[in-house]
Amino acid sequence: MSSCSTAIDDGAANPALEPDTDAPAADGLALAQFAAGCFWSVELTYQRLPSVARTEVGYTQGHHQAPTYELVCGHGTGHAEAVRVHYDPKACPYTTLLDVFWAKINPTTLNRQGKDVGTQYRTGIYYYTAEQESLARASLAEQQKKWEDKIVTEILPAKRFYPAEEYHQRYLEKGGQSAEKGCTEPMRCYG
Repeated sequence: MSSCSTAIDDGAANPALEPDTDAPAADGLALAQFAAGCFWSVELTYQRLPSVARTEVGYTQGHHQAPTYELVCGHGTGHAEAVRVHYDPKACPYTTLLDVFWAKINPTTLNRQGKDVGTQYRTGIYYYTAEQESLARASLAEQQKKWEDKIVTEILPAKRFYPAEEYHQRYLEKGGQSAEKGCTEPMRCYG
């Protein structure tokens, strides 16, 4: 069991709580950020979209300035496992990314997706622009009409994104699953 008592800050002047400006998107691309349970399958889902140029898995929305998988799983940093998506907004509107997100999750389960349980597995949409915020909130309102239970997905400004350890990046692709654009093969999760 890991201990998260090392240098966990209270948030005062904490870079972890600053907006995510450390990795601007390449020319013509925009950024989006989603938490939807274990980041491995979420990343592969977005990798398969034709208009997505790049994905990264990592940690966001926490207060620790140097999160690691071990610390995040120890439930002391406040981070969510998330995917940062670099996409072409001319080829794929943000609403398409939102549709993919909502199709991937059960938005009514707090801190849980499938068998993954803990605050790091909460669902969230972390916006970079006022337009993304507006579209995210409108999509949540539409989704709520489809669910009897209250949706607990958080919608917050994108905070500093900490890329996860290299072995987590493109994990399912490295394990032999297709990340080919448009691929519809079922995903197999394993660890």
